[in-house]
Amino acid sequence: MKTLKLTMSQALLKFLDNQYIEIDGKQNKFVHGVFGIFGHGNVTGLGEALEYLDTDLNYYQGHNEQGMVHAATAFAKQKNRLAIFACTSSIGPGALNMVTAAATATINRIPVLLLPGDIFACRQPDPVLQQLEVTSDYTITVNNCFKPVSKYWDRISRPEQLMTALLNAMRVLTDPVETGAVTLCLPQDVQTECYDYPESFFAKRVNYLDRRKLADRQLAVAVEKVLAAKKPLIIAGGGVHYSLACDELADFANTFKIPVAETQAGKSAISWDNKMSAGGIGVTGTSTANILAKEADLILVIGSRLSDFTTSSKSLFQNPAVQIVHLNVSSFDGKKMDGLLLQADAKEGLIALKKALLNSNYQTDQIYQQHIQKNRDLWQEEVNRLYYLTNNKNINSQTNILGVLNDFIGSNDIVVCAAGSLPGDLHRLWRTTHPGTYHMEYGFSCMGYEVAGGFGVKLANPHAEVYVLVGDGSFLMMHSELITSIQENCKINIIVFDNNGFQCIKNLQMANGSKGFGNEFRHRCNQSNRLDGLPLTINFAKYAESLGAVGYFAENISELKNILTLAKKEKKSTVIEIKVAPHTMSNGYESWWRVPVAVVSNEEQVRSSHEKMKDKMGSVRVY
Repeated sequence: MKTLKLTMSQALLKFLDNQYIEIDGKQNKFVHGVFGIFGHGNVTGLGEALEYLDTDLNYYQGHNEQGMVHAATAFAKQKNRLAIFACTSSIGPGALNMVTAAATATINRIPVLLLPGDIFACRQPDPVLQQLEVTSDYTITVNNCFKPVSKYWDRISRPEQLMTALLNAMRVLTDPVETGAVTLCLPQDVQTECYDYPESFFAKRVNYLDRRKLADRQLAVAVEKVLAAKKPLIIAGGGVHYSLACDELADFANTFKIPVAETQAGKSAISWDNKMSAGGIGVTGTSTANILAKEADLILVIGSRLSDFTTSSKSLFQNPAVQIVHLNVSSFDGKKMDGLLLQADAKEGLIALKKALLNSNYQTDQIYQQHIQKNRDLWQEEVNRLYYLTNNKNINSQTNILGVLNDFIGSNDIVVCAAGSLPGDLHRLWRTTHPGTYHMEYGFSCMGYEVAGGFGVKLANPHAEVYVLVGDGSFLMMHSELITSIQENCKINIIVFDNNGFQCIKNLQMANGSKGFGNEFRHRCNQSNRLDGLPLTINFAKYAESLGAVGYFAENISELKNILTLAKKEKKSTVIEIKVAPHTMSNGYESWWRVPVAVVSNEEQVRSSHEKMKDKMGSVRVY
């Protein structure tokens, strides 16, 4: 057996460089590079290998460990999980900075490979700088914090253990059901130790994504359920995108005249102007989708994990006879809400179901189709009203700004968002025509994802204009990878909606009895000793310029239109700041979201809100 003497770090990179993934006969290079920030836990091990080993893996310098993992996650999501990045950090705080982003990837079912440095396996110099010592269990390091947020976790305490660990890592990273963050903890001494690795270990490896077909028994049951349905509704989740099934979804819906509602992850799976498009569903959904969901006698859920936002905290499906049917590769997701599982790849399942239904000449009746169209027309009138809502010329309303952006941004360009009130407005109002042009991280709704995510999306789609829509609160939390975008000549456009605080959460407070507390960006007032003094003054445009981006400030809608044209011509990243009046986002339509309200309070409005919440709980499903 031929062997190669390599350090563990060198062997790791050599293996990753030769990983491929194949679906429908098309192969893609799986690992495209490594994001990293060096420290004493990885610079002389993995850093040495990245510097001197001859591979096709590009190294990208991160500027915050959480941010670089967000960028890697966004890249993989935009690539429909067919390509990934690895991310390396030093030990201690550098590693822990990646934990939040690891959870973001895992919750969203997106593959990312994390390679945090770890303490010395030999323990000779313990305790080293940044080492956590757990007196009850000396095997624990800060990297154990990755366990609950990783789909696979391992610590490589001997160089030969790398082989088993990497095979398991690839198993999980390429599994459409089990994928998420994979963490391989790398003790800093072991990174530099060598082993005679079998040469065959580094041969080209193709990881096959074989589509799971729908079983005949399940297909027969599904056909029976659809044929009996008078008011069916499809909910399209992220699995539609990841199985590359957008065309099949539109074809299925149009053939049988079944409306399609979209989750945040599923949005853009069907064009907004398709007559069967009902728009976003749930707490942040359209009136069309939510009315149809309340009346539906069959809900066909395709590739969704049915979060509380999708189901309006399990209050949305109100027809007593409703049957929930899941087309999903995951049995865990497919059994939710006492649903009937059709365990199959979304594309394969839709094709099989369509073929079987064609034999029955099934189609929803004209009355239901007219009902769909009537609600679609009413909703588009509402979108137009909100998009062009300019009653007060001195106020920049959030929905009006989005209308301008939606009109300006090209149909093949990509919008990126994650948290605050913007996801609600985008899910309800944003009109998409092409799959993959709406990139929303809403599984974790992680503030700070936006800018880093925009950079990752640009790496995945270098020829598209990428627009990051972010509130001032999220921008302040994390924008470090703006520097990386400038460094790599990967232009992104960041539009900062400055409403002077966490106004989305202030709205939630006020809707449940609060007068508003602790969410606006204000100075502390000497009289009240609370944060209700004068507003903070932050010049985001000037700050962006100091980082090397092109900064703009739009005073009003007219200026914004002109600035968007200028920004599109720029060759490097831009930041556009526009002031937004608080409370100018859209509200809920035919939806409810369960939030806890204090049982005992000195405030009458809080007590009243609690009673309303109790009343609503009488109509929700428990499972």
